[in-house]
Amino acid sequence: MTKRELAPAGLRHIAVVMDGNGRWATRRLLPRTAGHKYGVDALKSTVRGCIAQGVPYLTVFAFSSENWNRPADEVRALMDLFVQALRRETRELAAQGVRLRFVGDREAFEPPMRELMQQAQDLTAANTTLVLNVALNYGGRWDIVQAMRALQASGGPITEQTLAQHLCLADMPAPDLLIRTGGERRISNFLLWQIAYTEFYFTDALWPDFDEKALALAIADYAQRERRFGSVPPQPEAQATGLRVA
Repeated sequence: MTKRELAPAGLRHIAVVMDGNGRWATRRLLPRTAGHKYGVDALKSTVRGCIAQGVPYLTVFAFSSENWNRPADEVRALMDLFVQALRRETRELAAQGVRLRFVGDREAFEPPMRELMQQAQDLTAANTTLVLNVALNYGGRWDIVQAMRALQASGGPITEQTLAQHLCLADMPAPDLLIRTGGERRISNFLLWQIAYTEFYFTDALWPDFDEKALALAIADYAQRERRFGSVPPQPEAQATGLRVA
């Protein structure tokens, strides 16, 4: 049995809204930035869990286009943390077979950070165990708008299929499961197009407390669901008797 055969049938892509870092730190009388640092450890644990469970795609919401509205000190600390994590973690991810990709508008970041992001993508480009998409300065509405602009520039017909080809995650399956930590029950402008038929899983656990066990619980919950994609499940009795079901 290969690793990728361990995941529940149909589970190929997990998306995560990593929420609760600040509240986790505040409850411990720590600065909010401390929560973000511990959040990196939770992400590493989630990556290990996805590999162990045989999930080939993981997309995480690391910094939204709205997060620029946070206090300037916190934003600067987050940027510094991203740079430190790239320098410290990229080679370990590469050794695990992880392909690292960044989705979102990079133009707002300083050139050194953009260079590190590109270096990390290049270093891990040939890996196939897990594709880790990190959404930075990303918003679902922005994604749709930039896809529409690209489609219009191409001169092609405007259809659902052609628009989808220009979205950030166009070359991979849509998320099957979206996990949001922190007790909130909202999407927060994340992957608006891609999650049209995604299953949602909400947990009160704050992101720094999320680990491989918590991921396994989310996957087990997903495995109990019946995905219909707008259809209805088979009805053996009606089919056997020839009755028509409305």
